[in-house]
Amino acid sequence: MILMNIKLRGHHLLCIQGFQGYGYDENFVKNITKIKSLIDKDNPKIKVLNSHDDICRSCPNLTKDKICKDEKNNKDIIKMDEEVINKLNLENNPLNSDKLLDQINNIFNSSKKYRKYL
Repeated sequence: MILMNIKLRGHHLLCIQGFQGYGYDENFVKNITKIKSLIDKDNPKIKVLNSHDDICRSCPNLTKDKICKDEKNNKDIIKMDEEVINKLNLENNPLNSDKLLDQINNIFNSSKKYRKYL
């Protein structure tokens, strides 16, 4: 079976693990549920980005320019992405999701560290 690559923003590596089935709207929830299911079931490769990704594509706040419609929020999101990315070893980007999420969980191993980025 050929696995697809999933593109995720840095901070979405944290969000996807805490996802509980709710979000902005029904399309967003369906999309993130599908992505989380693929990660949990198929161990796909994940390419880590600091720009819009496969989760953002269904966000009602994403503009046609592929940024958050709230400019300040967009800057904060990019900052979160970069802070997460800077803590990762991404020389072989994309990485298998299990290895990448293990790396994330080892770095963000306390609620204090985790909340700082969300």
